[in-house]
Amino acid sequence: MTRRGLAELLAIVAPPACVACREPLGRADQLVCGGCLAALPWLRGRRCDRCGLPSHRRERCPAAGAAFARAWSPMAYDGAARALVGALKWHGALPAAGLMAAQLAAVLPPLRAVAVVPVPPQRRRRRTRGFDPAGLLASALAERLEAPCAAMLARHDVAGRQTRAGRDERRAGDRLVVAARAPSPSSVLLVDDVHTTGATLEACAAALRVAGARRIVAVTYARTLPRG
Repeated sequence: MTRRGLAELLAIVAPPACVACREPLGRADQLVCGGCLAALPWLRGRRCDRCGLPSHRRERCPAAGAAFARAWSPMAYDGAARALVGALKWHGALPAAGLMAAQLAAVLPPLRAVAVVPVPPQRRRRRTRGFDPAGLLASALAERLEAPCAAMLARHDVAGRQTRAGRDERRAGDRLVVAARAPSPSSVLLVDDVHTTGATLEACAAALRVAGARRIVAVTYARTLPRG
């Protein structure tokens, strides 16, 4: 039986649903419905090359002193993009990583990189989930870019969930402890699902710098934008 045939058979037993909104899908080989695809909040127009934000609102660039050279994301962390990230991270919709990587690769600006490096998970959260969302996204993106994926970073902190922490908490010196397990390639794409304050990306980029990286570009699927 072909893969498509198996999918059609499974659809009879368990009709497929959009991983983002849970509405029924018209085809067994679909992952996201047309409505959610059309509603994805693509970031368009001019943005800061350093932090990836459309505007600083007359404030200093939040990535002005970052260890990474540039941050880039194709989506705002809102609406259908937020739901897609949540489906992967919290509901185990592993195929979502492939779709997110395809969307990333389709619009990724020309970036020279020797390797793709995922942001490492906390060990406790990795055990709880049974998988690593950033690792899956990085691996799928590396395959599309025909670049090696090097899971060379490890986290040694025991902090709680980053999503519950404020900006100052996220950037506390003892909250994020990241180290490289091997020498780093000279040029790296550092990959995570969401760029919020940039604290995790900064800690990872700093560890890569210590390990020998000279240019690091932080690439995430979605970017949290300032409110108000």
